[in-house]
Amino acid sequence: MSVSLTWGTTPEERLFAFPCDRHVEDFDQAYYRGITIRASSETIFCWLCQMRVAPYSYDWIDNFGHQSPRKLIPGMSHLEIGQSIMTIFELVEFETNRQMTIRNKKKAGGSKIFGDVWVSYLIREQATSMCRLLAKVIVRYPAGPIGWMGRTLLPWGDLIMMRRQLLNFKILAECTTTGV
Repeated sequence: MSVSLTWGTTPEERLFAFPCDRHVEDFDQAYYRGITIRASSETIFCWLCQMRVAPYSYDWIDNFGHQSPRKLIPGMSHLEIGQSIMTIFELVEFETNRQMTIRNKKKAGGSKIFGDVWVSYLIREQATSMCRLLAKVIVRYPAGPIGWMGRTLLPWGDLIMMRRQLLNFKILAECTTTGV
C-alpha cells in the first residue's frame, strides 16, 4: 500500500475496528495515520478537543494564517454531538480519553469537492504515559471528474496536512505532560 494511505501505521493497526466504521458501510477509500506520543490518553484527548477552535496542521493553509493555540483552552474538553470541529467538520461521536469521530459538514461545501469524509481519532495506550494516536479517514468521493481528481490528490494532500497535525499534537501533548 502507498504511504499516502498508511503513514505511520502497522498492518495490524489497520485491522482495528475504528468508530467511523459504524457510520459508513459503503466507501471508496480509507487512509490511516499514526504516531506514538509520550503522554497520557487524557492529555492527548484534551489536545484533540482543541480542534474545536483550530486544525493544528499548516495554519497558513487551513487556519487563515492564525496560529493554532499552543496552550490548552479551558472548557474545550466538554464535547457535545454536533459541535463544529476544524470549521468544516462536526462531531459525530466520542468517548472521553479514547476516541473522537467527525464528519465533514454538508453545509460547508466541502462534500462537493472532497466527497463525504469521516475521520476517527483513536487513542490506544501502550504503556504508562505512552500512547498511539491513530486516525482512520474514510472517503466516499463525488462522482465525475472531481471524484477522479480526489482519488488522485486527496490521499497525498491529507497525508501532508494530517502528518503535520499529528506531529503538532505529539509536540504539544509531550510538552504538556512534562510541564514545559
